[in-house]
Amino acid sequence: QVQVVESGGGVVQRGGSLRLSCTASGRTSETNALGWFRQTPGKEREFVATVDWTGGYNTYYANSVKGRFTVSGDSATNTVYLQMNDLKPEDTAIYYCKLARSAVWLEDRDSGVWGQGTQVTVSS
Repeated sequence: QVQVVESGGGVVQRGGSLRLSCTASGRTSETNALGWFRQTPGKEREFVATVDWTGGYNTYYANSVKGRFTVSGDSATNTVYLQMNDLKPEDTAIYYCKLARSAVWLEDRDSGVWGQGTQVTVSS
């Protein structure tokens, strides 16, 4: 059984910073990507950033967070972090971590393991 657990959400003012953590445990040997998504009420869950250890160490970002968010990870501990700087009210969402075979598989609805989510609220 694979388990994905996020932590680090909270309330912060505009321009502030938060750091999210995500750890996967259990049978994770066939998975190489830990990614972050976010979702607000009434909207689709959207991709934020990911670390992909397929063939090395690669990171990918959504355009909306480039330059403000930094994703990093440690394959030895199956942990990924999301450092979020210069936060904006539009970053308010539930942030989810997903374990997948690779970055390409993150968007696949029928595979991967999701965490329970952590709330991030940015006040204006």
